[in-house]
Amino acid sequence: MDSILVRGGAPLSGQIPIAGAKNACLTLMPATLLSDEPLTLTGAPRLSDIRTMTQLLQSLGAEVTSLQDGQVLAMSSHATINTRADYDIVRKMRASNLVLGPLLAREGHAEVSLPGGCAIGARPMDIHTDGLEKMGAEIELRDGYLHAKAQGGKLKGAVIDFPFASVGATENIMMAATLAKGTTVINNAAREPEIVDLATCLRAMGAHIDGDGTSSITIEGVDRLHGATHRVVSDRIELGTYMLAPAICGGEVECLGGRINLLESFCERLDAAGISVSETKTGLKVARKNGRIRAVDVTTAPFPGFPTDLQAQMMALLCTADGTSHLEEKIFENRFMHAPELIRMGAEIEVHGGTATVTGVERLKGAPVMATDLRASVSLILAGLAAEGETKVARVYHLDRGYEHVVTKLSGIGADIERIKDA
Repeated sequence: MDSILVRGGAPLSGQIPIAGAKNACLTLMPATLLSDEPLTLTGAPRLSDIRTMTQLLQSLGAEVTSLQDGQVLAMSSHATINTRADYDIVRKMRASNLVLGPLLAREGHAEVSLPGGCAIGARPMDIHTDGLEKMGAEIELRDGYLHAKAQGGKLKGAVIDFPFASVGATENIMMAATLAKGTTVINNAAREPEIVDLATCLRAMGAHIDGDGTSSITIEGVDRLHGATHRVVSDRIELGTYMLAPAICGGEVECLGGRINLLESFCERLDAAGISVSETKTGLKVARKNGRIRAVDVTTAPFPGFPTDLQAQMMALLCTADGTSHLEEKIFENRFMHAPELIRMGAEIEVHGGTATVTGVERLKGAPVMATDLRASVSLILAGLAAEGETKVARVYHLDRGYEHVVTKLSGIGADIERIKDA
């Protein structure tokens, strides 16, 4: 098993290219199941989760070809589709549940295993299934699989009121509704950039969608969708992660492809902490202002609020801030598993329920630590960049699910970092 070795203390300088969004790409890929014509995605990230989704789509009968070193995905679902998404693949990644809506919409039936992914708390499928049932689906859980069937073989439009703004459920219902009979309205819809990106792609395929980016999305079903070529939106979580690197270490870094409107709440917190963020012609330039980082409070929230997927990385920054910060996690329970590992590096952190209190220290110290999930793994790498001495981050297989070429990108701006094989 691989580990990441980081020797901290050096300021960072240069440019980092930001990849296409993992969460957007994993949503866009199942859209190929909605049409018998080719769907091509450009700017795709090169990640293990993308390979897992590729395997899943291929198991369903789709053709998926990786081109240009994985940055282009050429897909086609013209062949007969298998409608059973097996546990052996689905268990590896929660986004696998996004084949449910497209399969139901096109084939009228599906069997999809309950999904896996990072162990960061309960993320039930109820909101997905409740919405599909309002569209005329009959869904039963048997032997760990969701057995779904559209009454009369075709879904029908409906008004769906989500109890909370679920990103995955919004995406699943949106895709299902494109081929449903009639009009579907999703109220309390998620507003993330990945939702807008999916809607843009579906419109390019011939879907009729309005209101994406707001809390109410309207989809008028059509008889069929055609092929399209679509560029994946920049990964705002990778963007935020690399913006924190010079904030933690000092220096100045330009994140190529970044935009402030992808992370406005995050940028506001950086400004309050004493980090300068400015737009350039090619991305975002980030630098620490004079003096020590200031303590700030953070509360995670659905977009446009502070992203839960940047909470762990932000905690790494605040470990060396001047003062005491409070981080409140409102999206997922059990998402402070990185805190004990940061404490091993000398951080002062107390966790009570959904709130972590971080009292900044002058300097973290390198230590052997263990990644517990995807975002925790990169937060420990960021902490290692700021720490005195050597930090070894074990179990970094999580990292490959969400960040491509981390060592190459960080070493390219001056970080002393390498990937090693454990004996």
